Formats: sequence, C-alpha cells, structure tokens
Amino acid sequence: MNDMSSLETRNVARDSLFLFAEMTFEGHPETVRVKVRNLSAGGLMADGGGVSTSRGARVQIALRNLGVVNGVVAWVQGDRFGVAFEKDIDPKVARAPAQDGEGTPRFVKPILPTNRYVDEEREVRSI
Repeated sequence: MNDMSSLETRNVARDSLFLFAEMTFEGHPETVRVKVRNLSAGGLMADGGGVSTSRGARVQIALRNLGVVNGVVAWVQGDRFGVAFEKDIDPKVARAPAQDGEGTPRFVKPILPTNRYVDEEREVRSI
C-alpha cells in the first residue's frame, strides 16, 4: 500500500506567473486583492499581503479571463497560501491577455485608448 504524501502531489504541472486576483472568503463580505504566484488546473498559490486565513476556509477567486472560481484553502505558510479548486480550470486561459468580458474583473481589463487629445480631423491638438 502506497500512501500519497504531500511531496508527491507537487508533481502536478503548474505555471509560475504573477497576476492579481480578487478573492472573497466565506463569512467575510469584503473582497481582497491577492498576488497569484503559480497556477495549475487544480489550484493556485497566492500571496495575501496581510490576509488572515486558515486551512479549510472556502473562497471565491475572480481570475482573469475565467471569472469566479470556487475553492478551499489547502495550506497556509506566513502570507502565502494554497487554494485547491472545486473544479479544474485551464491555466492557459488565465495567462492569455485580458479580455473585456462580463466575467473579467475590472482591474485586469485592458485599458481602452481615448481620443481626448484628438480633434475631428484626427490631428493632435496643442495643449
């Protein structure tokens, strides 16, 4: 009989990256912004920057291009913690450039160019 240790679960493919996500912890109405350090189909590792959480806490994470993903805090070590997703995701979708869709959080949507300094003939105005 072979018991699977926590070290053996580290073989899951994960993407190292740096992106922001908004996270809500069950029982706490406020949303916090966290830094996602790595992402796999089954979970993520985040740096909470002062977030106080514990193992087993249920969370909702708004990920770029994916919308809201449900999960559970699997481990906590200092300001960093791991989240296991309830359903697998495609991490490549989160890595793609931000889309301007309904499920995309406002802070990751692309900045749209404005024509504030351009007149009708599309010439630059003197300021």
